[in-house]
Amino acid sequence: MDEFDHYRSEMNEKLLDSGHLGIKRFFALDAQAYEDGALDKRTKELMGLVGSVVLRCDDCITYHVKQCAANGVTREQFMDAFNVALVVGGSITIPHLRRAVEKLDQVL
Repeated sequence: MDEFDHYRSEMNEKLLDSGHLGIKRFFALDAQAYEDGALDKRTKELMGLVGSVVLRCDDCITYHVKQCAANGVTREQFMDAFNVALVVGGSITIPHLRRAVEKLDQVL
């Protein structure tokens, strides 16, 4: 997980240092979307995790697993969210759920 964090941070910095206004705006919008609002950060991170599984993005899954764990999501709640992702995304999400559980075991 440390390697993931390091790589993500380094590459995000390179993207943001490009000076491209559109990239900076998108990154800011992404960060703001997960702040507390009518829904709390924890709920939004779970939604992000489900969306990431359905879209089959392993980097996004890893990120949201970490964020969810940091925000107090329990193993039982993760499994409930994984079930929603499976129902929405279908059996093609199963390999990504396997990797999500592998990451979950590293953070819980």
